[in-house]
Amino acid sequence: MKELFANRNFVKMFTATFASQFGTIVGNMAFAFFLLDRFSTQPGYASLAEMMYSLPTLLVFWVVGVTADRFNRQKIAEYSGWIRVMLTVLLVLVIYMEWLPLAFAVLFLRSAVSKFYAPAETALLQGVLKPDQYEQASGLNQMLMGLFMMFGVGLGAVAYQTIGIVGAVALDGVGLTLSALLIRKCEVPEAVRQPNGAASWRGMKFRKVWSDFAQGLGYIRQKPLLQALICGFLLFGLLNGGISVLPLYTMKYKLAPDNYTVYSSLYALFMGVGMLVGSLIGVAIVKKAKPHIVIISGIFVAGLLVIGLLQATNPWVFLSFVLLVGLILAPVNIAIGGWLPALIDPRQMGRVSAWYDPLMMLGQTVALGLIAWLYPGTIGLNAIYWSMCIILLLASFFYLLTLPRLRRKEEAKVASNSEIQGVSS
Repeated sequence: MKELFANRNFVKMFTATFASQFGTIVGNMAFAFFLLDRFSTQPGYASLAEMMYSLPTLLVFWVVGVTADRFNRQKIAEYSGWIRVMLTVLLVLVIYMEWLPLAFAVLFLRSAVSKFYAPAETALLQGVLKPDQYEQASGLNQMLMGLFMMFGVGLGAVAYQTIGIVGAVALDGVGLTLSALLIRKCEVPEAVRQPNGAASWRGMKFRKVWSDFAQGLGYIRQKPLLQALICGFLLFGLLNGGISVLPLYTMKYKLAPDNYTVYSSLYALFMGVGMLVGSLIGVAIVKKAKPHIVIISGIFVAGLLVIGLLQATNPWVFLSFVLLVGLILAPVNIAIGGWLPALIDPRQMGRVSAWYDPLMMLGQTVALGLIAWLYPGTIGLNAIYWSMCIILLLASFFYLLTLPRLRRKEEAKVASNSEIQGVSS
């Protein structure tokens, strides 16, 4: 870990991601509170806002990974920040004028631009870290997400109550500005920034972009283990869609209608503490246990814990189960986050990430769309929780049937290749 933080490029990129995501979480949560307050009889608006964060992936997914592999990854990550800063200024103006439809449109554009950041930043990190540092970096990212969950919603509520929705969104812009400046100051080798050589935007035609995108699919299909891992992301997306709005709805309409902002913040705190502690434990667990065992068992236990969330009739019982869910899911995320880079050629990282991110966002968008359409008229909260439970159990059984068998084949293939290389040398 000490060696990881001695890497200046890693520290700058880690801090840039923190500044960007933290500001965005605060701004997004403040906007959710604003919608629930201003349109309390129309909870679908909160789901619609969440859709504006996930839906753009389905429109730009085919080009973001190719862009990260073809062009300067550092500039892509930096310019993604600056463009979002300009859109945030526009969003502040739109919210001030109370033009809600245009606000949703700006949220959509901001989210679309943000999709270019993650593949570029992930590819840069892969190039500046050693292979044995991937799991440590993944653990730190999970700790970071834990901090976001602990304080993001609470700070979003505080920002909304003190500086208002306009001030909270402006704070988001400050975080994006800091992120872009830090990415600019990174000193990344040319081989990492552009591993496939220099390319010109003028030479980028649709056929060439689609060809590169198809190469990512071809690469995934050549690696059954990688393919199995990525297929499960569709189910994770459905799960994320429910999680993104369920805590607010549960507190607002079931457990604590009069103090939903307070308990929504406590939900984030309990989930964050669970993720943070789980991340600390998870790094040690992943070093000793095989990743597929951590993934399968963790997802299965989390599915059972969702039943506890469903049965809770008291906010504090609900929050206790939330803590346990965070504790269990953190090692799962570390196992997946540390395993994927080891399975992917650095030159293909952008193309491959261009596939698994859209699968998650497709699931998330479908889940949010169904919730906005069906809740509360057709289905209730209990039905949504049962759906989450079933999704987690299905993901666990799917991985149980695929990952152990494919991991053994992958290890046998690597061992065979090593023997061939040894004989030839």
